[in-house]
Amino acid sequence: MIDVQPIIDQLTALVPGAELSPCPSADADATPALWVSAAHIVPVALALRDTPGLEFVAFSNVTAVDYHPKRAPRFDVVYHVVSPHRRTRLRLRVQLGLDEPIASVTSVWAGAGWCEREVYDLFGIVFDGHADLRRLMMTEDWVGHPLRKDYPVQVRKDAQTYMPLQITAEEFRANMERDRYSRTRPK
Repeated sequence: MIDVQPIIDQLTALVPGAELSPCPSADADATPALWVSAAHIVPVALALRDTPGLEFVAFSNVTAVDYHPKRAPRFDVVYHVVSPHRRTRLRLRVQLGLDEPIASVTSVWAGAGWCEREVYDLFGIVFDGHADLRRLMMTEDWVGHPLRKDYPVQVRKDAQTYMPLQITAEEFRANMERDRYSRTRPK
């Protein structure tokens, strides 16, 4: 596992006032992780991308975790970025309270746009500065955010079903003849 302290030391010098600390990695791949204050996510992201020797130029994804409605802060927003130069991945974690927005990182990594929309749609986390923050997974008329812990899972919504097209054998043959004729006709 890579020690994140040298990365934190570099970022502290590059982004004055940024609150950064190591985050223990509980996953099987032991990806190095650090806590970042919500107010400093964009400057830290810029420093990670643009600093020679760090060069975390590849954005992998962003997701969120809703631990519990009574936990403060309630959400963790989790970013995964990659440095081909260092041949390593890095996880950035930001803690947010309910209805607390976070700045969009699309100005740093354009590929974050769709992922931020998904997090907004499923968790209700608002990304300030996002150019097109609207639902991505759920329909526009959907109420609520289904990955929140307090989302009512017993909601019943009738499934939309459609009747298959019913045609007679004669209509089917006529359609096949018409298609065959249109394919063999000289152009």
